[in-house]
Amino acid sequence: MNKLDCQSASEIVIFGALGDLSRRKLLPALYQLEVCGLINEKSRIVGVARPAHSVEDFKSIVLESLHDFVNEMLDENILARFTARLVYQQLDMKEACAYNHLADTLSAGNSTRVYYFSTPPTIYGDICNGLNHATLISSDDRIIMEKPIGHCLASSKVINDQVARFFNENQIYRIDHYLGKETVLNLLVLRFANSLFTNNWDRNSIDHVQITVAESVGIEGRWTFYDEAGQMRDMIQSHLLQILSLLAMEPPADLSASSIRAEKLKAVKALSPINRTNVKEKTVRGQYTDGFLNGVAVPSYLNEEGANTNSKTETFVAIKAEIDNWRWSGVPFYLRTGKRMPAKHSEIVVHFKAQPHNIFKDSYSELPSNKLTIRLQPDEGVELQMMNKIPGIASQMNIQENKLDLSFNDTYQDQRVIDAYERLMLEVLNGNQSLFVSRDEVEAAWTWADSIIDAWQATNEAPKPYAAGSWGPVSSISLIARDDRQWVE
Repeated sequence: MNKLDCQSASEIVIFGALGDLSRRKLLPALYQLEVCGLINEKSRIVGVARPAHSVEDFKSIVLESLHDFVNEMLDENILARFTARLVYQQLDMKEACAYNHLADTLSAGNSTRVYYFSTPPTIYGDICNGLNHATLISSDDRIIMEKPIGHCLASSKVINDQVARFFNENQIYRIDHYLGKETVLNLLVLRFANSLFTNNWDRNSIDHVQITVAESVGIEGRWTFYDEAGQMRDMIQSHLLQILSLLAMEPPADLSASSIRAEKLKAVKALSPINRTNVKEKTVRGQYTDGFLNGVAVPSYLNEEGANTNSKTETFVAIKAEIDNWRWSGVPFYLRTGKRMPAKHSEIVVHFKAQPHNIFKDSYSELPSNKLTIRLQPDEGVELQMMNKIPGIASQMNIQENKLDLSFNDTYQDQRVIDAYERLMLEVLNGNQSLFVSRDEVEAAWTWADSIIDAWQATNEAPKPYAAGSWGPVSSISLIARDDRQWVE
């Protein structure tokens, strides 16, 4: 990250400051912005939570979090500067009158206030109402809303309406951390700064696309939340559809938030509906059973702590998605995501069409298609698989598959690959909404996802079992094999 001018003074207020997200991601991200000199010297970070703590208690919790979750040596001078910004306010976030205490804590003056809602979305309306009650809302203030925003289209509209009573759309930053990943941002550069891809990014050159987001972890003690959400609501409706929209969108007029969001929205709206008539052919639901990961036995979803043993919640989803427009007609986008899979592994694989004629049959009986792989995690980078001649003096032209590999860690060894939350927090301080999700995008994604969920509920079928440590149910292989294709493992 390049060092930029410090932002204007801000009050960064984190609701839910003692929660897991704040400790693992938000506070370390703000520390890294401090390292880069990107926080104005007059800015403060105000932690808000229900437990009663002193400021010194809060500073101790923050220091512990930084030691646990910052993967590098902490600088004592920077730590001292960072912790000097910290303030704590105990607050019952559902009680409007309590926000008067927060008003006493926040600085008087012209500081822009950035409110981060690191809480369940069901209390976003309560927070907004409390801020309004204490006259803590101005036209310059910004809020950051964590997903999932609702559990369906209707509930999403309720939450967005509650917030819209007090904040305009240009003040609202709906965060999806995948949009802050370097490799996801690099999609814009790959597509629109390289004629090799710009001129071949359509149905004429691309055979199909695979998007895989695999998690090796289980539900990590979040049984109540996860069992109500499932992998469809938790991952497909947000992360994977955001990736798909960046892959499929038309070229934006410029890099402004309005231009990028408009084109992403068109892509999501162009998704072919999946409903009760075609859900069995287009989707697979799975739920992990007992298995092994890295040689260690792990329990099934139904045997996790606090589990409902009758649950039909899916922990795996595979979908054949199609886009009804001129660019992508006939090109399937295969989406796959699940928990308790063999590795934490997220990538996009773009399969180009095979050569129609092969003049190298003596060396290679059937030419494989070129593949562009965009690795999102763990080893971020871009890889292009192509054919190349094997060096040598043999009279026969011998060829083989080779990879052009741009690993970010290897190529940019003198630069740290930043965490998504660092980028996104900086963009909020800059007032740039281009990496955040508009209300229209959220509602278009829910419209598509709700139709699939409705169809699953109508069939009332249990998810297909798959062993923990595997790549999902056997039927997910059939989903893509019916088209004479296979998943990239």
